[in-house]
This record gives sequence, C-alpha cells and structure tokens, in this order.
Amino acid sequence: MDHVIAKVKRLRKETHFKLISDVTLFEAVKLDPKLCVAYKTDHNLDEDAWFIVKDFSGQDYCPDFVKKDIDIKNYNDLPKKRFADITYLCAIQGDDLYFQKVTPSLFLKQKTIFFGDAAVVEDDKQRLVVNSQPDAIYVAAIDTLAFKSLATISSIFPGIDELYKEATQEEVRQFLKEPFIKLTNGFDAEKVSKPNRKRIALALETLAALPAQDKQAMILYINAYCQNSLTLDEKTGQFEIPGDGELKLLVYGIEQRFYTTQIGQEKRIANSVQAFG
Repeated sequence: MDHVIAKVKRLRKETHFKLISDVTLFEAVKLDPKLCVAYKTDHNLDEDAWFIVKDFSGQDYCPDFVKKDIDIKNYNDLPKKRFADITYLCAIQGDDLYFQKVTPSLFLKQKTIFFGDAAVVEDDKQRLVVNSQPDAIYVAAIDTLAFKSLATISSIFPGIDELYKEATQEEVRQFLKEPFIKLTNGFDAEKVSKPNRKRIALALETLAALPAQDKQAMILYINAYCQNSLTLDEKTGQFEIPGDGELKLLVYGIEQRFYTTQIGQEKRIANSVQAFG
C-alpha cells in the first residue's frame, strides 16, 4: 500500500506525520541511465534528464527516515491545525520515495467549481496543489537520489548544497597564479564573478588531473579557438586576462568546451557537456 507522509515546521520532536494512505500521488518514474547525470554546478539538464547522487543513504544529508525501512504505523496522523505548516511531502510508492517541496503558493483557498458526477461549488476549502512531477526521487534498489534542481531540494535535504561547488577566495587566487595566466588591466581575484567562481572550482579539478605534458597542448587548443578573443604571449606561454569575460573563455578552454562541427566546420562553445560511449 502506498502512503504520503508530510514534514512540518515549528516542531522539534515529532516532525513527520502520516497525511493519507492508499493513494499513489505521482506517476511512476523509471530512471534511464542514459539520462542521468552526476551533479555539476554548470550543467544545464535536458528536459527529460535528471541529476543523480549515488550511495545516497551514506550521505550526511540523507534524512534518517530514508536510511531505514519506513513503517507507517510509527507515524501519527497530521493534525488539521498543522496543514499550513507542511514543508514537503514524501510519497511512499512501493520501495521508492517521491518528494515534493511545499511552498505557500501551492496552498489554495478560494471558491471553486468541482466537476465530479455533477458540478458542485466548493467555498473556501483549502487545497494543496500536487505537481505533475516530483522534485526528487529516491530509488531504493540502487540507493540513488534523482532531482532536477539543487536549489529546490536543499530545504528537503539540509546539507545537500555541499554539491554546489564554488571556489573559495584562496582557490581563486591559486588558480589565477597558474603559469599560463597573466592578469592585466587591474583584474584580480576580487573582481571574479560568482559564475566564474563555480567554473574555476571545476577547472581546478581538471588541472589537477591533467598530466604536465598535456598542458602545452591545452594552451594550443585554447589559442586555436580564442586567438581573436584572448591574447597569448607566445614567448611566455601566458594568456592575458584583463577581465571576467576573458577568464570565462579561458576556463571553458580548460574544460575543452570548444569544438568544430563535422558538417559545416562551424566553431561552437558547449554550454554543458556529458561524457558518453
């Protein structure tokens, strides 16, 4: 039997309650491995794709009730006076859990016409809108959490925003000291934008894994695509970085985001990348 439990705010001890039973709230979602992407801050999901976190039950931000078998008999019914305090729904559907964040905008209280066997006017009945798709799904069989937006689910799973990687000020300074970078026009770490800080966090990981002999090839690759946008001092092997826009191009180059179409030979920048094959 499927059930729906609700997490409510303003309570310290008992925070989860049984809302309804014998109801399947969401249509079943079958995750296609080809459409599942390990979370990256700068990846733009395709409409039918999901971010995933594997080994979810072992993460610090995994709720305790997810880590053990849920026995609905251990949950009290949610008191009517607490309906407005719901922060998220958790639909137990078979072995899987479907989560929906609840915001004030999802509560409706207005006169409506309900179409059942006959049209009926319902006056001032409070309703909670259920979205067509859950915000997150926990698939128990593979211990994996799938979601669309980290910002949406961060209040459901406190601490999960650790996945959102942004370079610290010290890491930005460290990156800008790379031997192939020459800062000009007064540009420095203080002037690096938030989006570029996210990109730098990924670039630092890429550089750390890049063999020394490949760094020269990386410089040639970036110069081949950006010679009209970035100035390379061929004697020193340094790119001049006078501003945030040039820094963005440099980081995209480190991530090998530039490519040429096979048909038409058009040069492009990949907004998001995903390994396959």
